[in-house]
Amino acid sequence: MMAEDIIIAPVVTEKSSDGIQEGKYTFKVNKKATKVDIKRAVEKLFEVKVLSVNTVTVKGKEKRVGRNVGKTSEWKKAIVTIDTNAGEKSYLTKGGKEVKVSKKYKDSIDEFMGA
Repeated sequence: MMAEDIIIAPVVTEKSSDGIQEGKYTFKVNKKATKVDIKRAVEKLFEVKVLSVNTVTVKGKEKRVGRNVGKTSEWKKAIVTIDTNAGEKSYLTKGGKEVKVSKKYKDSIDEFMGA
């Protein structure tokens, strides 16, 4: 599957909006997608570093219109936690020399909620 086929749409609710400050973004994803597929798709589409992915299969609800009873479809929701610390990392090489590496990733998803 391609990254565009895995991520269907962002889920915009009050609870998902509260998670944005913590770096947690909620998406409606393909039912057959795995956590690894979702992580790769989000990193490719939004150029962010994904720390973890939690998935939930949302069960369909029974709906009634007049005397007709039907059921809404099941869908899969993914809560993706991204790295929000976009600072430089430093480490020591074999010779004891300190090397600084800047991250190439963004610290938020700008396209989320139409921003």
